[in-house]
Amino acid sequence: MKFLKEFKEFAVKGNMIDMAIGIIIGASFNKVIDVLVKKVFLPPLSLMTNGLNYENKRYILREAVKTAEGKVTTEEVAIYYGELFEVVLDFIIVGFTVFLVVKAMNKLKDKSNDAKDPTVKTPKDIELLSNLNDLMEEQNALLKKVSKD
Repeated sequence: MKFLKEFKEFAVKGNMIDMAIGIIIGASFNKVIDVLVKKVFLPPLSLMTNGLNYENKRYILREAVKTAEGKVTTEEVAIYYGELFEVVLDFIIVGFTVFLVVKAMNKLKDKSNDAKDPTVKTPKDIELLSNLNDLMEEQNALLKKVSKD
C-alpha cells in the first residue's frame, strides 16, 4: 500500500506529466537529429571522401553462401561500423544540443533569480513575503519602543 501511495503522490505532483512531455519531445527531437545527421551532415562528408556511404560500411566476418540459383543458404555475418559511426555522430549532436539548451536555461534561471535586476518582475508571492517581513520588522521596532517606555 505504501508503494501505491507514493506513486499517487508522484503522479499528482505533476512529475509524471512532466516526464511524459519530456519523452514525447525527446522522441520528436530524435527524429530531427536523425534527419540532420543522415541528410545534412553525412552527404557533404560522403562528398569529401569521394562518395563513401557510411551507412553501408561493414567489415565482413563471413561471406554469404548462395546456391547456383542465387538463393542464400547461409547469411552474411558482418560488423556494420558505418552505422556505429552514424549513431556516434547522432549522440555527439544530441549531447551538444542538450548542453546548449541546459546552458541557456541556467542562464535564464540565474537572471530570474537575480534580486537586484530591476527588469525582472518579482513574483507576487515573493513580493507579499517581502512586505510581510517589512511589517514584522516594523512591529518589532514598535514593541521594543513600547517596552522601553
